[in-house]
Amino acid sequence: MTTYYGLYGQKVQYLASDPANPTEGQIWYNSTSNLLKGYANVVTNTFASGGNMNTTRRDLSGTGTQTAALACGGQIPGNTPTNSTEKYDGTSWTATGNLNTGRNALSVKGTQTAGLAFGGEAFPPSPATLYSATESFNGTSWTTVPGSLNTARSGLASAGTQTATLGFGGGNPSLSPVVSAATELYNGTSWTSNPTGLNTARQSLGGTGTQTAALAFGGNNGTAATGSTESWNGTTWTSSPNSMNTARRSLGSAGIQTDALGFGGFTTVVVASTELWNGTSWTNNPTGLATARTLGSAGTQTAALGFGGSPYTTATEEWTGTQTLSRTVTVS
Repeated sequence: MTTYYGLYGQKVQYLASDPANPTEGQIWYNSTSNLLKGYANVVTNTFASGGNMNTTRRDLSGTGTQTAALACGGQIPGNTPTNSTEKYDGTSWTATGNLNTGRNALSVKGTQTAGLAFGGEAFPPSPATLYSATESFNGTSWTTVPGSLNTARSGLASAGTQTATLGFGGGNPSLSPVVSAATELYNGTSWTSNPTGLNTARQSLGGTGTQTAALAFGGNNGTAATGSTESWNGTTWTSSPNSMNTARRSLGSAGIQTDALGFGGFTTVVVASTELWNGTSWTNNPTGLATARTLGSAGTQTAALGFGGSPYTTATEEWTGTQTLSRTVTVS
């Protein structure tokens, strides 16, 4: 006869439905499906090919999610600024209403059905025409709104939503220095300049997060690519002691302030390398983009999207990161 003396454990939760916010390692019994379930991490951290864009371009910008992204602007072959806008549904791109002002090196934030585009340039001809114009997107068409950036510039980054946006960094040849640290906040009507800007002035940087909790990383400081990383608390920027492992500009960015992804970009050559930010430091991922390039981007740290870019391409790549998933536990 088997003796169970000394064996002990914990009770398994008996639930009618899966918990809304389970923690890793949690076990429960679903009385509706009559299944014993658990929550565990599934690590993928790789890029896979997605549907190609309709318009080949570089220096474009994007926003949204991996399955509902928005890409607009940029420069098409022949070095011509474009107003082309496309929507991605997780499989393919569809052309939609064009920007009112064709431009490259602009910034876009928000969602596929509620986007905001601002800044950018028309280059060539030289010198570039810098834009402060702001446009809003309703899922079908763009409308130029009265509020314009206080400082016209290109290559700026952003965070937030259509009605609560943060714009930071960028470049303007008429400024001294050329690269900017300027930080502005948009409230759905107008832009307000923040008294203090980035600690490291730069353009062509990555940015993600919200208007009150943003992250800035990478870019060009006017001399060379930088890996400098800064966090925004709604009022000021704080420099992190930990920079990106690969200094780069014109990179893809996704995620939030404490869980971000940086990929691709330009050092002295285009790169494919990918790094993950955990709120404190950057970690190199073993694999990067299939195609080294600068590019537009959208999504989160676990489900990002990279598209277009230089060298001129229509290629789209979908990133799948570490995911915590519900699993059925098999017992016998």
